[in-house]
Amino acid sequence: MDLLLIKIGKAWHTVRREGLIRGSRRIFGTLRSMFRRVRPGDILFVSGGVGDSARYRCDHVAEEFELQGYQTAVTIQDNPFLSSYADKFSVFVFHRVLFTEQVRAFINKLKSLEKEIIFETDDLVYDPVFLVHMDYFQKMNAFERKLYENGVGGEILIDPYVKVATTTTSFLAEKLREKGKKVFVVPNKLSQEDVRLADAAFQSAEKQSFVVRIGYLSGTRSHNKDFATINDALVRIFEKYPEVRLVLTGPIDIDESLEKYEDRIERVPFMSRSELFRHIATLDINLAPLESGNPFCESKSELKFFESGIAGVPTVAVANQTFREAIQDGVDGFVALETEEWIGKLSQLIENKDFRVSMGEAARRTALRRYTTRLGWNEKYTAYIRDIVHPDM
Repeated sequence: MDLLLIKIGKAWHTVRREGLIRGSRRIFGTLRSMFRRVRPGDILFVSGGVGDSARYRCDHVAEEFELQGYQTAVTIQDNPFLSSYADKFSVFVFHRVLFTEQVRAFINKLKSLEKEIIFETDDLVYDPVFLVHMDYFQKMNAFERKLYENGVGGEILIDPYVKVATTTTSFLAEKLREKGKKVFVVPNKLSQEDVRLADAAFQSAEKQSFVVRIGYLSGTRSHNKDFATINDALVRIFEKYPEVRLVLTGPIDIDESLEKYEDRIERVPFMSRSELFRHIATLDINLAPLESGNPFCESKSELKFFESGIAGVPTVAVANQTFREAIQDGVDGFVALETEEWIGKLSQLIENKDFRVSMGEAARRTALRRYTTRLGWNEKYTAYIRDIVHPDM
């Protein structure tokens, strides 16, 4: 009953956040995934649900291995046929899976068959110690909080049988190594369909003359604190450059100091994947701020950099470990920390259109080279999987 209440609470939040039509589509998508049978293969990805996290960490990684000749499948933990898959694959990757009795029994069956179990995470949600730093957790309803109160999948991570974990960033990798695991950093990547959509958006993009559109893709209200870190810089930019327009995508609250520029702020609701790339391509500059010193924010991947980069749009991002590793400052993007640094680097891009365009093109080359399922392979992780699936090769 507790699990049912949790699921109902999560569904209700989805509808409230994304609206009745889009939220309902996501819920029905979950139901379809629940009852979809999968064909036997080499690697089975098991996710706690559907959505962007599952897309990047399961669907896209599965596609990456498919392109290398492996047979993969993706399912969700609520699939009633889950137990029957235990002898159908060699490797089982668990992403954000809630440790229910069904999952416990499934994992015990895998262990009895001596199957490879890999723990996968793109966030710190597996450890309840970090939840105090998670702004989104404070906004959850009581049923949703029950999903996180013991950590999502933490029981799988601490199981001595599980030797390997995969994750998105160097920061998260170090946290997982503290748990005694062998860790592979598998960056988020764009699928082949993403690249096709982004190519079309890039080729057909029409920028507005005499206007510089600076965009922030928030996703959820959990990014309010992140956006607030550059509030002072944006006020100064508005004052300095009358041609600037701020485009806010998704639900985000702005400080009252920005409200006086409301006529220069455009609000854009949630959109489909294809609409997203077309929207990004209309921007001139992308913003990727994060709250400093917050471990949940430090865990975030460079996704905002390459999702905009693939559409030819340069990013100014917070100068944390992840973005410093991803961005060659001044070449394919900018990283900034203090307010004056944000203002200075945004000013360079606003004032120099040619520089903006060349940096966007460089970001696109980086995205294509390092952040696609076709090219951005992790050779060490690939070799590890190959030794399990094809030990005689």
